[in-house]
Amino acid sequence: MKIITLDFETYYDRIFTLSKLTTEEYIRDERFETIGVSVQEDDSSASSSTWFSGSPKETQEFLEQFDWENSLTVAHNAMFDMAILNWRFGIRPKRIADTLSMARAIHGTQVGGSLKALAEHYGIGKKGTEIVNALGKHREDFSVEDLEAYAGYCKNDSAITYKLFNCLMAEGFPLQELKLIDLTLRMFTEPVLEVGTFLLEARLEELKEQKAELLGEAGVTREQIMSNLQFAELLKAQGVLPPTKVSLTTGKETLAFAKTDEAFQALKEHNNPVVQILMAARLGVKSTIEVTRTERFIGIGKRGTLPIPLRYYAAHTGRWGGDDKINMQNLPGGSILKNAMLAPKGFSFLDCDSSQIEARTLAWLAEQNNLVDTFSKGEDVYKVMASAIYGKPVEDITKEERFVGKTTILGCGYGMGAVRFQAQLKTFYVDLELEECERIIRIYRAANPDITRLWRTCNDALSAMVKDQNVTVGTGGLLKVEGKNGIRLPNGLYIKYPNLRFQLDEDSGRRELVYDTKKGKSVIPTRIYGGKVVENVCQALARILIGHHLLLAAKKYKVVMTVHDALGCIAPEKEAEEALDYVYSCMRQKPDWAEGLPLDCEGGFGASYGEC
Repeated sequence: MKIITLDFETYYDRIFTLSKLTTEEYIRDERFETIGVSVQEDDSSASSSTWFSGSPKETQEFLEQFDWENSLTVAHNAMFDMAILNWRFGIRPKRIADTLSMARAIHGTQVGGSLKALAEHYGIGKKGTEIVNALGKHREDFSVEDLEAYAGYCKNDSAITYKLFNCLMAEGFPLQELKLIDLTLRMFTEPVLEVGTFLLEARLEELKEQKAELLGEAGVTREQIMSNLQFAELLKAQGVLPPTKVSLTTGKETLAFAKTDEAFQALKEHNNPVVQILMAARLGVKSTIEVTRTERFIGIGKRGTLPIPLRYYAAHTGRWGGDDKINMQNLPGGSILKNAMLAPKGFSFLDCDSSQIEARTLAWLAEQNNLVDTFSKGEDVYKVMASAIYGKPVEDITKEERFVGKTTILGCGYGMGAVRFQAQLKTFYVDLELEECERIIRIYRAANPDITRLWRTCNDALSAMVKDQNVTVGTGGLLKVEGKNGIRLPNGLYIKYPNLRFQLDEDSGRRELVYDTKKGKSVIPTRIYGGKVVENVCQALARILIGHHLLLAAKKYKVVMTVHDALGCIAPEKEAEEALDYVYSCMRQKPDWAEGLPLDCEGGFGASYGEC
């Protein structure tokens, strides 16, 4: 198949730039302008790239001469280039790929995602610097010489992208994952969901009124509430000493007014009602995330349909993440935003969630057959666990007891200790004594000895990685530990622990296993152990399964998004029930490597995401 590599160069200035705007805002803005585009077909030489710079109509005519239907179209950060190709020129290539996504899956953060870094890593060329003189220049502002330099820069990027794609494929990048990248990109570049701006505008007014009411009740100004120093003075006026902490960055004492500062949060329950009112105002007015998101959605709705930006392989387990300054992965339950995400006219939105997929995967991978059987029979595994904890019949388990059972199943399967278990329950306002938490953990481990055995096996696997040895892990030897390369997953990609090594912990005096994680320019040693490996692996397998289900569902219906373990589709209203059954059947299908894994799902349909 012919490979086309594509690279657009566009107008930008100090205000109109991707660093200050989302990709959607930038491309749909009336200021948007293509300076030029480079298209390359099946050749690794920059001289073979074709550069074109002209009016929008001329550019469209240039682009239409290429065979997008029978080629694989590749770009680096393809979400940008493919959106331009579709939104500005109405061209939808049949197959699309993104070298940035591919590199992220293979290298994580170890190499870096820039074209420059990847070119240096593979030794496939040097990225140019001709772009430095493009700031604030429209196409007609370029001299002939500058435009030629820009053309050389762009053509070189296309050539490097072509070489990079071939390098990544040579590393064994799975074709199935290439299809998932295509699907993920189209959620953004081919949007169909509409935005209920009328709902959001009403909610925005409501939020503004609520904030005004909070300020009125407190008898203070917005400036007094928003300023840390002024808010501290308000507390002092009530005889309350503002909580402080030592900054880890500066080593200096500073006000402890963050959401994670327990002493600050405790002021919500202060015996002085004035302090309670001040805290309510501070927390209500200071929190801007819902307002910001609502405003952003309104803006998108006024410009067009709703693109769903997702980052493929956002975590080293392969999970998707939010992208383009909009995290669709953490929209709160019951959010008006979900109700404002509307299926197109004549269509229904289908939302289907894979039930307890990680817990099911863990039981199956560990060959914890009693738990596998419980899942297979469709029993409420959380109530069954709670029954063992509280010594009560399943039918007598209360809602709170079931929640404890649920937290036990979902948390303790990865070796969680009593302190962390207690803290996790407290997050959801369930307060248990530490002794009780220890008892619950003992019950879980006694009931699931094969899961605890898997922790030890994975710990041994880590030692094998350090020694560059090969071992297998899990049911049927599913996971292949290939020495320092990491754990080979059934989709052909790896979970990697870069520079895995033993390191002496100064506090405990014990040897611990650590690996390097990159955060910005910093390299941080991160502790790893058997239980954590099990968690990583189960998340990775769950992601592979969801990807499998997405591709199956996409054969018949338009997939518009995925959130955690769920997928969203649209289907004609008249066949919504039939479509839901079809998606259910997709989500219950298992790839060849997952025989015996008890999958299940639940979902619904409606006019909007929220109605599902």
